[in-house]
Amino acid sequence: MSHIIIIGGGIIGLSSAYYLSKQGHQITILDKGDITSNCSFGNAGMIVPSHFIPLASPGMIQQGIRWMFNSKSPFYVRPSLDMNLIGWGLKFLKHANENHVSRSMVPLRDLSLLSKKYYEELTNEPGFEFELKNNGILAFYKTEKTAEEEIHIAEKGIELGLDMKVLDAAAAAKLQPGLELDVLGAVHYRCDGHLYPSKLMNALTGYLEKQGVVIMRNHEVTRISSAEHKITGVFAGGKEWKADQFVLAAGSWSPEIAKMMDIKVSVMPGKGYSFMEQEPAGRMTIPALLCEARVAVTPMNGSIRYSGTMELDKINARINKQRVQGILEAIPDYFPELKPALPADKDIWFGFRPSSPDGLPYIGRSAKRKNLIVATGHGMMGLSLGPATGVLVSQLINEQPTAIDIRAFSPSR
Repeated sequence: MSHIIIIGGGIIGLSSAYYLSKQGHQITILDKGDITSNCSFGNAGMIVPSHFIPLASPGMIQQGIRWMFNSKSPFYVRPSLDMNLIGWGLKFLKHANENHVSRSMVPLRDLSLLSKKYYEELTNEPGFEFELKNNGILAFYKTEKTAEEEIHIAEKGIELGLDMKVLDAAAAAKLQPGLELDVLGAVHYRCDGHLYPSKLMNALTGYLEKQGVVIMRNHEVTRISSAEHKITGVFAGGKEWKADQFVLAAGSWSPEIAKMMDIKVSVMPGKGYSFMEQEPAGRMTIPALLCEARVAVTPMNGSIRYSGTMELDKINARINKQRVQGILEAIPDYFPELKPALPADKDIWFGFRPSSPDGLPYIGRSAKRKNLIVATGHGMMGLSLGPATGVLVSQLINEQPTAIDIRAFSPSR
């Protein structure tokens, strides 16, 4: 069996380590932080086969421009002369069309359904209790325009074999009886699920360390050596780490590490925010997506997690309270009884979604570095796609046929 170094300890890196360790490989994970600060801990916890439309889609450009002038909007691109952002933006423009959406739907559906299957298997393993629920997600809308858009997406989803149902306000209220609703209707994504991210990540790290996987926290990669089209070593924590195979799963930090490998990975960090409020009454039972506001509301661990926004900018530690206020103000528009308070800075979580310009992840073997697998760029669906990506990484390293066709996710595209 091989010695494999995985760069990145988020859900993609840990999932890859999980499936590789089961095959007897020796695994070392290098992470720049303590793992708990990465995007896999504070997200909405949603498993979303319903999300088969990539971010790069028609209408997103016009909507994004309108949001640019609203300090509380769910999407924002900080104006910059940064060449990475400009290059990313040009690629996004190239892909924001119907042809790209049509080509992407089946690959995204297949990847999501594969991941959901492996989540269901994982929850049957000893020590893996992470509050997995398969009661779907309710996508609520308030306007006729959004209703038309969401119903159109639901119709496409049903054509793809996904379990979705369009509901009027009364039918939606029956599924969420504990809370008053102020909506026109909803689509019930019955194919979706949700879980508690912290419990999942802790279960994975605990399992891996018991299996002898070495997790090196606070080991930022500073240099990478290569020869004859292969990576020969990774420098982190003041020493060189050698291995037979390498996996790049560093999320939003992937481009700078890829540059050390003399390859290019086009990813921009999309900052998202979340915060929790206790909900001892347990009034919410099915997670919600607030369509116009682009806000996610998820019951988890006796609380409700509110999350949203996508700020495309360089990685930074700023907390934009206006964005958080935008999440806050959207909630009672749909759930009049839920009126969360603005949390203190210490209670606001933020993380960076690694967003590719075409809205598809990168999963595959590098064309330039023969012993490198790239697994990054999952955007807002990293948690949802973690197990499937881990399985595919393990199959690539073992030179096995992959469970699904991954040509659409090629790092060389």
